[in-house]
Amino acid sequence: MHWLASFDERKLWGWLFISIGSIFFVGYFFVAVISKLLPPSNIALISTLQNDWYYCFLVPLTLPIIVVAVYFHWLSMKLFKHA
Repeated sequence: MHWLASFDERKLWGWLFISIGSIFFVGYFFVAVISKLLPPSNIALISTLQNDWYYCFLVPLTLPIIVVAVYFHWLSMKLFKHA
């Protein structure tokens, strides 16, 4: 019955990671897209998010860098394996 307790713990960690990832995704989506579509606000935090364009471009421009990094990682592992 020891494996049953470890399965419950792994399931809990899995749901925790999925929940945290979902919260960050929704938060980024609000900052990058939804806040730009809202009418001007008198709330300082929302007004700051509406006027900030840094995070709108950060994630889309990071994707090509990730592709290059993954390619170089794959290439280095191939060279290491066959050298």
